[in-house]
Amino acid sequence: MIQKRRGSRLGLSKKAVIIAAVDVLSICVAFFAALWLRFDFQFNSIDKEYLLTYVQVILPWCAISIVVFSAFKLYSSIWSFVSTDELMRVLEAYGVLCVIAYVLAKLLHIVMPKSFFVVGMVFSGLFTMATRFGWRMLRYVRQHLAGLSHPSYQENVMIIGAGEAGKALVTEFSTSSYIKSRVCCLIDDNPVKWGKRLGGIPIVGGRGEIPAAVEKYHIHRIIYAIPSESAKTKKEILDICSTTGCQVQVVPGIYQLVNGDISVSKLRKVDVQDLLGRDPIKVNLDEILNFISGKVVMVTGGGGSIGSELCRQIASAKPEQLIIFEIYENNAYDIQMELKRLYPDLDLQVLIGSVRNTNRVDFVVGKYKPDLIFHAAAHKHVPLMEDSPNEAIKNNVFGTYKMAKAAAKYGVKRFVLISTDKAVNPTNIMGASKRLCEMVVQMMNRESKTEFVAVRFGNVLGSNGSVIPLFKKQIEAGGPVTVTHPDIIRYFMTIPEAVSLVLQAGYYARGGEIFVLDMGEPVKIDTMARNMIRLSGYEPDVDIRVEYTGLRPGEKLYEELLMKEEGMQETANKLIHIGKPIEMNDEEFKEQLIRLDAASREEVSNMKDIVAEMVPTYKRKVEV
Repeated sequence: MIQKRRGSRLGLSKKAVIIAAVDVLSICVAFFAALWLRFDFQFNSIDKEYLLTYVQVILPWCAISIVVFSAFKLYSSIWSFVSTDELMRVLEAYGVLCVIAYVLAKLLHIVMPKSFFVVGMVFSGLFTMATRFGWRMLRYVRQHLAGLSHPSYQENVMIIGAGEAGKALVTEFSTSSYIKSRVCCLIDDNPVKWGKRLGGIPIVGGRGEIPAAVEKYHIHRIIYAIPSESAKTKKEILDICSTTGCQVQVVPGIYQLVNGDISVSKLRKVDVQDLLGRDPIKVNLDEILNFISGKVVMVTGGGGSIGSELCRQIASAKPEQLIIFEIYENNAYDIQMELKRLYPDLDLQVLIGSVRNTNRVDFVVGKYKPDLIFHAAAHKHVPLMEDSPNEAIKNNVFGTYKMAKAAAKYGVKRFVLISTDKAVNPTNIMGASKRLCEMVVQMMNRESKTEFVAVRFGNVLGSNGSVIPLFKKQIEAGGPVTVTHPDIIRYFMTIPEAVSLVLQAGYYARGGEIFVLDMGEPVKIDTMARNMIRLSGYEPDVDIRVEYTGLRPGEKLYEELLMKEEGMQETANKLIHIGKPIEMNDEEFKEQLIRLDAASREEVSNMKDIVAEMVPTYKRKVEV
């Protein structure tokens, strides 16, 4: 990869030298033509003094011109696409050259016909622009001829959005010699643009014209190029695209426009987060950064999908020290290498250990004495935990309890538990175990100076064990795509959103809260699966079959974020709410924990019955 990039840089340098050489030749020809024109194209009529002066000044003038061209970056932008921006830089460069020519002519007493300077500058400027626009036209002609010679390589493309991103893509498609696709039409909801052309490509109408235009122009691929549009509008348009059977790609984000990075290589496939129909969750980053900066922070389970993102965002906030506590050495190594590369000045400690090991936990917390602990270590796979309920209790409940007691013992300022919506009216042992974790931290908050809180959120897109990576693998394998039930719904958020919520909760925490995110409308999994199939260029149940497998052990159709008895209280962030503390007898709960611990160690067969006594809202399926 490195060698390839170096090669491309070398190629660009060679092209720049060639263009500079062409510029030198153009300047020489331009000013000689100006002198020749002054004497009616009669070479013998040109005064010998003028010829001698021309010979003396032309090469130094070429050198000055090349320096000015370089200063205006005419040799670094030429190989992208030529636009009005470059035209303006050419004009600005020649404005400077005119001033320099006037000053030098006065200072050096250069005697030449006035038309020599004026016409020479005009000719030279025209030649300079012709060189650059000529290169663009040459690439266009070559691409066009290549398309005629090899029509089998052509792919018809539709671009949605006739704004800056759409314009940049149209330009690249028309100028790149490597792209074997062609843009046939554009879609834009602005009626003012309908019937007009962008870069020679017709704007055929709004989103309602997408299906008809796909059929008329035999479109194979659709590119969504409106990075700044709202999530709701994007979802509406992508839903229309999903009915066409075309492959759909998306321009990544508005920052690409700012950086000037809009290109075909930057396109990505439609991600399911594009289909959520809501805008990204916003948090107060200044509050978070101030909260983390200068503190010793510990993350348990720091190598997991949530834990690793926590570490990334914490590292960016410049903590005094970041401690990653992880049982899986491969995960720990991966995040360690990543953070060392991104944040070389970060004081990073990566430690291997289990939250189930009392002595190890006590030693680590006692040695480093963190100000903040984010507890993300947990078993979370619902069906697997149904088959191994004792392990769910050992790791989730008592791993949390041991970490919490160590935090209280060594004066940790704040302890944030990563919980889940499955803790609400749980129907599985994983959710019930996380409910017990919430009860543990709220009990610990009442009896220690450490501020204990929990953060509850729904399914996280792209996390380990989530349904989205599974669907992608199934589509790539040709199906079938498996959905447990046609009516099952879930709430979703992205990993960065979930982690931002955790950090925001840490800032808001005063002790005892359960923070809950309002994630908007739930998503029907069946609809999500079918849209993913369509946006991959296939037809559900024709090219790729959707198969219903039945609800898995412990799985429920609908997920809830708040228990009815918890109520809800708003925070400064309207999307983050707080549930009231759990009402329970702490002493009785401690005794139950002792019995639960002993039962889990004895590998009892009735663990779910024991948990049901401790969690009244646990609605487990009675096994026959």
